[in-house]
Amino acid sequence: MLRRDFITRLGAAAAALPLAARAQETRKLYRVGFLGDSPAVFADAIEAFRRELRDLGWSEGRNIAIEYRWAEGRLERMHELAEELVRLKVDIIVVPSSIYTEVAKRATSTIPIIFMSHAGPIESGHVDSLSRPGGNITGLSVMLPETSVKTMELLKEAVPALSLVAVIWDPATPSHGPGLKAVKAAGPALGLRIQSVPVHSATEYDSGFTSIVGEHADAVLMLGTPLYFAGAARLAELAIKHKLPLLGAREFAKAGGLLSFGANRVDLFRHGAIYVDKILKGANPAELPVEQPTKFELLINLKTAKLLGLILPPQLLARADEVIE
Repeated sequence: MLRRDFITRLGAAAAALPLAARAQETRKLYRVGFLGDSPAVFADAIEAFRRELRDLGWSEGRNIAIEYRWAEGRLERMHELAEELVRLKVDIIVVPSSIYTEVAKRATSTIPIIFMSHAGPIESGHVDSLSRPGGNITGLSVMLPETSVKTMELLKEAVPALSLVAVIWDPATPSHGPGLKAVKAAGPALGLRIQSVPVHSATEYDSGFTSIVGEHADAVLMLGTPLYFAGAARLAELAIKHKLPLLGAREFAKAGGLLSFGANRVDLFRHGAIYVDKILKGANPAELPVEQPTKFELLINLKTAKLLGLILPPQLLARADEVIE
């Protein structure tokens, strides 16, 4: 190689190095805000969400950063954290459920908000319709009114003699009002009366069960919210103490409730990463349809059934996707 050719190529390579470095520096680092209750609530689902993002080509620290904010069950803290994410100018806000959707909605009408497991997005007024959400909010629904009614049907099949079901619900959770309404409407056809038990915080768990026992309820249906999921072990303990079947999402059945029926939350969060991917690539949340689960799982805690002295119908056990023994 001629000396002058070598010097020319060496100079070109040296000139290219700063350009490459500058290109690396100017690469867009998208910021995703994640507003939730705590790392322990939905831990498996959150990890599935992160794993799916990686599979879609998003690497934390390279082209995406996730800003986690945990409210630890404090409603007033949720608002502060949502506003903090808005001030950070995140590109998207991801939320697990309806209560966090409501908080994020109040904080911004422009930053896209994706819910991972909303119990009733239309009933809560968070989207105009499932096919065309219409604003800056979209995501995945867990269909709380429908699954709560189905859970009561399964309960009646498991314990035909029961007549009064207590429903624990949180007035601060937007989807719980429609969920309770659906359960009350379905009660008469199932031969069930419904006791409404509003519980606002973990400090009210004991008083809630005192009310339930005082009314001689035969079972307890939990409407889902991160507040209750965080207290699932305590709630299951209280139910077993008072010899009451506890029903709701799988978190309750895993903790010692009798049975659960609903969508697989890990799958929902994993699929939620696809919404993040699409929006970061330019999709309009107003035109991204809200998706509903197509697969529902029945989990039965046979160990709890034995503690309660219940003999469950074999046909019900045969339909379970998972049996805890």
